[in-house]
Order: sequence, then structure tokens, then C-alpha cells
Amino acid sequence: MKMYGDLVGWYRLMTPPEEYEQEAAIYADGLRRARREVRDVLELGCGAGHNARWMKAAFRLTLVDLSERMLALSEELNPECRHVVGDMRSVVLGETFDAVFVHDAVAYMTSQEDLRAVMATARKHLRPGGVVLFVPDDVRDEFEEWTDVWENSDGERHLRFEEHNRDPDPADELAESLYRWTMTEGGETTVVEETHTFGMFDHATWLALLAAEGFLAERVEVEGELAEEIGAIFLGVLPE
Repeated sequence: MKMYGDLVGWYRLMTPPEEYEQEAAIYADGLRRARREVRDVLELGCGAGHNARWMKAAFRLTLVDLSERMLALSEELNPECRHVVGDMRSVVLGETFDAVFVHDAVAYMTSQEDLRAVMATARKHLRPGGVVLFVPDDVRDEFEEWTDVWENSDGERHLRFEEHNRDPDPADELAESLYRWTMTEGGETTVVEETHTFGMFDHATWLALLAAEGFLAERVEVEGELAEEIGAIFLGVLPE
């Protein structure tokens, strides 16, 4: 995908890390719902490390992502954190953590089998009493089609980014995001379009799959001004 390949150099303009401070604080509070002290945290699908930028003050982070280019961005931002190239469905680190965090990269799991594989990865990397926190972009039984447009500039480059999320077939467990980048640099403008397909599962499926992997599962409600933006958080505690 171009977003995580050829367009990585524009990623920070698309989604600046300074905008993640409040959001990351909510996720950190969720991780503290473990039944043990949380010090060591594994993040699966860390992307450019924007949540880690804020969470590393509270936890020792190990960051995993499938894209080497995205990991390189994260390493620039979080040089004190350990970075590992790996697939969240199958990575094996041979060690355990107090908590596992999976942000919106979990949306790329397009089947229940893939989603449960990520939950299994989390389980095998958790210590007793540990917690896994999932933050999917959308939940099927609450989905509403939406469009957003924003612009950003660093003085030399200007980016207009458009995103349209839709559900072409309400009968399946998939959704689509249509992206459009309008990039201006050195007086030249380039337009790139790309469609990403995501898995979108209902509330009951999330809880059932977590329970099937041996977690005590619940949905965490987000309050305040970020409630609509974050949407759903699913939490699973590994029994002691």
C-alpha cells in the first residue's frame, strides 16, 4: 500500500504525532486495568510510533509493525524503544509482557480468523493478569458512512488529505476507505488515490472472540471530547 510505502515521507503531515497526546493517555489508562502492575507493553501494529511518542513516558515499549518504512519513522521518533518487524497475526518474540496494545492497524484484519490470530498472538505474549487493548476504527453495528478532509504544511510542502469511509456491502464484515492525497512540493502538485479494505466486526463478535481466546472481555466506554473520534475500545484481561 502506498500509504505505508512510497508516501511514508508525507505521513507526519497527514497525521502529526503531537495530535495523539490526549488519545494516548486514554489508551494508557485502559492498559492500567490489568490485574498486575503494567510496566512492559507490547504494541502490535505501531505504525509511525505516534501513540508510543506519548506512552513511552509511562511504559517500557516494544513496537512491532509489518512495514519497515513505518518502523523507521517510529525509530526516528522513539529511539529509546525496541522495534521489531513482524506480522501481528504470527510474530513470536519468545517473551511476555504486562500488556499488549493494538491500535487501528487491527482494522486490516479482514476475517474473524485473522482477528482471532491477533488475539492469540496477544495471549501468548501476556503474563497472567495482563491485559490486551484493541482500538478498531469501526464497529459494524454502529457504523455510519463518513468523509473527512484536512490540510497541513511544513513550510516547503503542502498536503490536502481526503478520506471517505463506506460500507459497500452491509451483508459482509468488510468496509472501505478511499484516500486521496494532493501533494504540492517545489511548485509541482501530485495527486494519488488509493482504496484500503478493512475488517469490520460487530460488538458481539469482538467479545466472543476475546472470550474464546481465554480473556475476560469487556468494552470500555470513552467519555469526553474524544469519544466520537475513538469509538470502541475492547479489553481482554488474561486470568491470573
